[in-house]
Amino acid sequence: KDQNSASATREVVPAFISCSITERLPSMKASFSRFGSACRLLQEYSAVVKRNSPKSKTYVNCLAAFCIGGGICAVGQGFFEAYNALGLNDKDAKTLTSVTLIFLGILLTFVGVYDKIAKHAGAGTLVPITGFANAMSSPAIEFKTEGLITGIGSKMFAIAGPVIVYGTFAATIYGLILWVLHMFGVTLF
Repeated sequence: KDQNSASATREVVPAFISCSITERLPSMKASFSRFGSACRLLQEYSAVVKRNSPKSKTYVNCLAAFCIGGGICAVGQGFFEAYNALGLNDKDAKTLTSVTLIFLGILLTFVGVYDKIAKHAGAGTLVPITGFANAMSSPAIEFKTEGLITGIGSKMFAIAGPVIVYGTFAATIYGLILWVLHMFGVTLF
C-alpha cells in the first residue's frame, strides 16, 4: 500500500519536485558558484569604495551642527529678550520671535547665504524653525520663473506639504485621545 501511494504521488507531483536532492545537487552547485562570484565582486567593489571615499568627520560635523544650531537659537533668544524689553508679553514675544526667525530664514535663503551656512552646519540649520522656513522657501525661489501658481505655489509645498499633513493628522489623533480621556475623567492639561 505504501509503494502504491508513493508511486501515485510521484505521478501527480511534477518531476522537479519529486526528484531527490542528490539529483538536483549539480544544478544547485552551479547556481551557488554564480552567486559566490557575485558576492566576491560586491565585496571587492565595497573595498574599493571604502578605500577611495573621504574619511567621515563625524565629531567635527556634530560640533559644527551644535555650535551653529545653538547660535541660531541664541539669536532667537536675543530677539525674544528684545521684544520683552519693548514691553510685549511672553506670548506675543514668542510669536514675534518665530515670525522674525522665519523671515530671516527666508531672506537668507533668497540671497543664497542660508545654503552656505547649511553646508557647514548640517543638521544645525535644519532643526530650528529657520530650517523649516528654508525648506518652504527654497523650492519656491528656485521655480519662481515658472509663475506664481505652477512655480511658487506648487513647489513651495513640495517638501513642507507632507510635514503639514502629518502634523495636522497627528494633532487630530492626539486631540481625539485627549477628548476620550477627558470623557473618562482623566485630565492631563
